[in-house]
Amino acid sequence: MAIAVLGPTFQDLATNVNRNVSQISYIFVGRAAGYFGGSLIGGILFDCMNAHLLLGLSMLGTAIGLYAIPWCKKALLLTAMMWVIGSAMGVLDTGGNVLALATWKEEVGPHMQALHFSFALGAFVAPILAKMALSSSTTDSEVHLNSSADNETSSNPNSADLLGLKLHLNMNFMWSYVVIGSYLLLVALTFFILYLKKSLVRERTKLSVQKYQTVKYHYALIILLSIFFFFYVGAEVTYGSYIFTYAKTFLGMKESEAAGLNSLFWGSFAACRGLAICCATCSYPGTIILLSIIGTTVSSLFLALFNTHPFSLWVGSAVYGASMATIFPSGISWLEQYTTIEGKSASMFVVGAALGEMCIPAVVGSLQGHFSSFPILMYTSVGAAVMTAILFPVMYKLATSHFDAKPNDPGDSEVQEALLSSSPLDEDEDGREWNDVDFEVIEMNDTLRNSVVETSKKIQGESSAANSGHPSLGDTTFNSSPVLAVSTPTLKNSSTDQDKND
Repeated sequence: MAIAVLGPTFQDLATNVNRNVSQISYIFVGRAAGYFGGSLIGGILFDCMNAHLLLGLSMLGTAIGLYAIPWCKKALLLTAMMWVIGSAMGVLDTGGNVLALATWKEEVGPHMQALHFSFALGAFVAPILAKMALSSSTTDSEVHLNSSADNETSSNPNSADLLGLKLHLNMNFMWSYVVIGSYLLLVALTFFILYLKKSLVRERTKLSVQKYQTVKYHYALIILLSIFFFFYVGAEVTYGSYIFTYAKTFLGMKESEAAGLNSLFWGSFAACRGLAICCATCSYPGTIILLSIIGTTVSSLFLALFNTHPFSLWVGSAVYGASMATIFPSGISWLEQYTTIEGKSASMFVVGAALGEMCIPAVVGSLQGHFSSFPILMYTSVGAAVMTAILFPVMYKLATSHFDAKPNDPGDSEVQEALLSSSPLDEDEDGREWNDVDFEVIEMNDTLRNSVVETSKKIQGESSAANSGHPSLGDTTFNSSPVLAVSTPTLKNSSTDQDKND
């Protein structure tokens, strides 16, 4: 919501600082720079700070920035607030993925899809909220302008009336920011409550450290997945940003039709992310990624080959948006199956996505200006789909390479892993059983020893002279009985070691 509200209110922000739209376009650069820095810093902080506290602080920073934006009367101050919001969002995006992975671990699939579906839902709701506020602002402004025009015919308006009119318009403009900021403040307070009440977070962190696992090519996988997200997010943002202009320029669509095409792309994107919550419960992340890559490749080729047909543009945009919806959350869930993702690794994913969001749209915009007769947008979509289709098999090969590193046994690697993972539990159960046997044997030996000692004392009392030269029966039994108690577990342990070696 905080990201999407900027577009519909961009003109009002420019009016609020007495500039035009082109003169304050650098506020996007300020937000992107803050997002980039926040992603890097967030990855480091999440490895050494409480996750709930850091997420609460990031939400609080975003809420404060949204509250302050309508009151920024200088372009430089507005850019600074955008930088603050971008930094908080970078920390939030990194920390949200890390906290979801640490909380649900192997069952993170549907929860990760729900997390990113909420992102799409917020992007859908924010423009509607801003449109409601702006429509009321426009109506009120027309009423005040008409009344001021009537007053001008009778008497000259004073500066107090103009100041009151500007303040009234500013109050209507700030409502969308106040509502979104209040919602974020409520979420921030929830995170602070979790931080104060739940002390089990540290124990979970310790448990995750104990279960830390890495594959042979851990860092190579992190870098390749970051590059994968670079092309994916870059293509997603580029298509969503330029499809409106493409439809009007190349196909001559009306503005309402082009806006409907843009809404179709993002609507199918959000709907498929909602459906992916259910699909992730019964499908593997790798399967979802493979189907998404096939869908994006086929739909982008369809759009590039039939780029002058309106029907193909409608169908291709819907399929392209639906195919791209699940790639980002499924990619993180897929890699978590093979290696542990920490804060620094998650920050690399967010940084790769941020670079793709900044670089690819800028390159497409520049090429489109020089080669206006070519469908650069469709060619870019095909190129990004081909790159993701090449990178995913490479990542899969690197992730599963450690399973082929044991040529001694021709058996199935998954069966071997299951046996190896279950052996400690079997050892614990066997150990408990043999410990119980040891205690029973020792108790039996103690009982026998006491009875034998008492019997020997009676015998010694009756015939001490006759038995003085013979060994005591109690000593014989005492020396022989511990042999049974010690030798039996030793035989079990040796057999267990033999099973391990086999």
